[in-house]
Amino acid sequence: MNDADIPADATDRVLLQRMSTGDRAALATLYRSYHGRLCRFLSRLSRRPDIIEEVINDCFWIAWQKAADFRGDSRVSTWIMGIAYRCGLKALRQHGEEAVEDSIAEERAPADDPDEDRELRDWLSKGLERLSTDQRVVVELVYGEGHTLDDVATIMQCPVGTVKARLFHARVKLRNVLPALAEGSVAVKERKDQVP
Repeated sequence: MNDADIPADATDRVLLQRMSTGDRAALATLYRSYHGRLCRFLSRLSRRPDIIEEVINDCFWIAWQKAADFRGDSRVSTWIMGIAYRCGLKALRQHGEEAVEDSIAEERAPADDPDEDRELRDWLSKGLERLSTDQRVVVELVYGEGHTLDDVATIMQCPVGTVKARLFHARVKLRNVLPALAEGSVAVKERKDQVP
């Protein structure tokens, strides 16, 4: 845990403690604090907004019920992401891997040129879609959420070596796939620019 995470984790721990006594306002605060991050994270498992919202609600229902059981062995964010990951896997088993929709709004900082920012996100999303679910989740947790490899191992309930292997293979695959996708997007953009 780095120094920037300490105040946020302390606040989250207080909220969890209040939740364990039945404080619904603490639950609402924690929900609002994590909703956007969980949407981004869970969009790596499914792009269906209905499934993502169902998983988030299930996650916070479990967090509400288990708040008193939080032992503090990890950051609260790691604990919540772990619950969300397991709820997401359960939802995928129930609903299956259905068609991906592109209706999830990214909450990233916009670039100077919104079209360029959207184009970059689309390009990266297409590259990430080529990865296995486990690889996408590891990439999102490490690079999107800033979790350590140990945190990711806790969230995914697997050895750190497995996380490292998934991240390694994801990087190799992206290194091979992204240039081809970039060439394809440049060709499409050039065709659009030539249309009168």
